[in-house]
Amino acid sequence: MKIIFVGAAVGAVAVAALLWSQGIAVQAAGVLPYQDEAAVARGSEVYQDYCASCHGGQLQGEPNWRERDAEGYLPAPPHDATGHTWHHGDAQLLATTLKGTEALVGSGYRSRMQGYEDILSEQDILAVLAFIKSTWPPEVIERHNEINAQVGG
Repeated sequence: MKIIFVGAAVGAVAVAALLWSQGIAVQAAGVLPYQDEAAVARGSEVYQDYCASCHGGQLQGEPNWRERDAEGYLPAPPHDATGHTWHHGDAQLLATTLKGTEALVGSGYRSRMQGYEDILSEQDILAVLAFIKSTWPPEVIERHNEINAQVGG
């Protein structure tokens, strides 16, 4: 358990450093307004317009999302409780959505997940992430809140 925590903490520091270096404001842990009905409603609309075509209208992701396709890309993962979205703190989720997976992972990693920093406002992205989180079962939300507390967001 200590190794996982240390790895998560190091990852959070790296994401925070990347965000800071890119001029992106790093907010406090637990920034997703998943209990704000207006933010969640806005997030649902934006999700349907910009995310559902890959991640599914019901957050189910693409089939076989853990297996690379013929071109070497991983299909879009689900954002429901069966996926891994909730395993990442808010800062990492925000950074991934703003910059895209390739930019964050680096080292030649290939992904179809583009960055949305030039397409959506940070508030809209936070609303989408809040909508996603609002759909998770209470025990998954609780665990995600614990992850945020551990990694600082």
